[in-house]
Amino acid sequence: MPAMASIPDYWQEAGAALAARDAVMAGLVARYAGIGLQSRGDAFATLARSVVGQQISVKAADAVWSRFCEAVGAVEPGRILAAGEAGLTGCGLSRRKIEYVVDLASHFAEGRIRPERWAAMDDEAVIAELVDVRGIGRWTAEMFLIFNLLRPDVFPVDDIGLQRAVANHYLGGEKPARQALLDIGERWRPWRSVATWYLWRSLDPVPVEY
Repeated sequence: MPAMASIPDYWQEAGAALAARDAVMAGLVARYAGIGLQSRGDAFATLARSVVGQQISVKAADAVWSRFCEAVGAVEPGRILAAGEAGLTGCGLSRRKIEYVVDLASHFAEGRIRPERWAAMDDEAVIAELVDVRGIGRWTAEMFLIFNLLRPDVFPVDDIGLQRAVANHYLGGEKPARQALLDIGERWRPWRSVATWYLWRSLDPVPVEY
């Protein structure tokens, strides 16, 4: 059974700091009081599900994930490697995604990814470890740091939702250039994950669970 999710200890401090320096943030923090980031699931299962869900609808991803879980019994590296590519062909995964999931399992089984080390590693070091896996790019790694590891200062500048929310709230609807987005984000350090979460909420009030 996964542990019950809880809002990070830093959440109230971060919200207060953001609200004090940014009027838009002050409004969002007040509007979405009482909710925040929550992490569920272990590292391997979360990353495997992110690979399974790439470039398909949420409904389709849920269906494929259900069949995947049935095929392997438990979402663990050893089970995926034991099934092999042949054992995963009936799950609805593309051949490429099967290769990605097997590569992910290999990284965990061989110790190339070791979650127990992450607490002592900075964000960029964890991202570098994750993007070494086939099928995991920087955006997926950043989402993992925000939603699973609850890192407080990740700023996913390539995220379309973040770009759209910044355009809406700060730029009169004009899409921000990359450098402009980075410059705006500087005012939110060291709580850019939190600011990003509030901006996402302004587009969709239902909290995302990654």
